Amino acid sequence: MASNPGGSSAEEEEHTIPRASIYRLIKEILPSNTRVANECRDLIVNCCSEFIHHIASEANNICNQQQKKTINADHVLQALERLGFADYKDDAEAVLRDCKAVAAKRRRHSNRLENLGIPEEELYRRQQELFAKARAEQAAEEQQQQQWTQIQAAAAAQLAKSQANDNDQDDYS
Repeated sequence: MASNPGGSSAEEEEHTIPRASIYRLIKEILPSNTRVANECRDLIVNCCSEFIHHIASEANNICNQQQKKTINADHVLQALERLGFADYKDDAEAVLRDCKAVAAKRRRHSNRLENLGIPEEELYRRQQELFAKARAEQAAEEQQQQQWTQIQAAAAAQLAKSQANDNDQDDYS
């Protein structure tokens, strides 16, 4: 990516990889007594961004030539070869295998039921117990509601009878 003298720094930041990550990589790779000038670190960040852009563009071209809509790892590997970076293909394939292994492990560990260490039959039994308990509580609540309704009906009938008796007594007075 050529630098754009008229472009804003926000636009440039949008198209670069995180500087702190690159700085950390530089520090990890080089011996501890090696100093790297800020200008050099910035140049490395820009080169990394340009390299990624170049590979991504070529992978996109390969994807389009194959009439695909999604760039996949094979497109990137082919782009490395086309651009003269075939020496990096084996390393890239190794990283891809590692990434796939980590993703598969993450998927396996994300299954919370398996992480419980409780057999599926036991989980099913516990679920059925919870359902039975919930049904019993609901039935008890419905029974209480019916009793309450009956009490209210009886009280209303008693009140109506009492009022009727009062009216009858008023008629005889």
